[in-house]
Amino acid sequence: MRGVLLTALLAVVSLPRAQAVWLGRLDPKQLLGSWYVLAVASGEKDFAAEKATKNIEGVVVTLTPENNLKVRSSRHRLETCDLSVMELVRQNSGWVFENPSLGVLEYRVLGSNFRDYAIVFTQLELEGEAFSTVELYSRAEWASQAGLSLFTKWSQGLGFLSQQQARLQTDLNGMAAGEPRPTSLSCPVLPGDWVLQT
Repeated sequence: MRGVLLTALLAVVSLPRAQAVWLGRLDPKQLLGSWYVLAVASGEKDFAAEKATKNIEGVVVTLTPENNLKVRSSRHRLETCDLSVMELVRQNSGWVFENPSLGVLEYRVLGSNFRDYAIVFTQLELEGEAFSTVELYSRAEWASQAGLSLFTKWSQGLGFLSQQQARLQTDLNGMAAGEPRPTSLSCPVLPGDWVLQT
């Protein structure tokens, strides 16, 4: 885990200053709203073997009255739909969020223009496995060239190999004419499409 964090630090030092939004200037309100997750780089053990089956995911980010981030996600997994909600607490330094009890050790924005795309880094520890991910968030169901380029730079800069990177597929059952809709398995593309019981 220390090796991953050291690699991340070295990558940040080597990237241009303008791209390092997460170094303390981020206002989390800029991240709020609905996003599509269009590309992922992951160090998770089985990611390379499963990446061809992964579909576009949906994320909705809101801010609680306590200034915690609430992240609702919709992830279509083979025969199931994983709808989840997690609340992330702000760490002491900068706009970095965490919830160790849920396995989220770090959640931060690496770079963004906040209109079209955001590059999000997450450090996780789930079921005894520690790994990190870099995700390309997009306001639209297609990726802008600038977003893809920045995603590739961060992924490679953080040491992800090509087999650890994937552009997610469009779930043709769940999307038509540019509108997010529930799939045949009732898994919505965007979490705003489902009713959340709290």
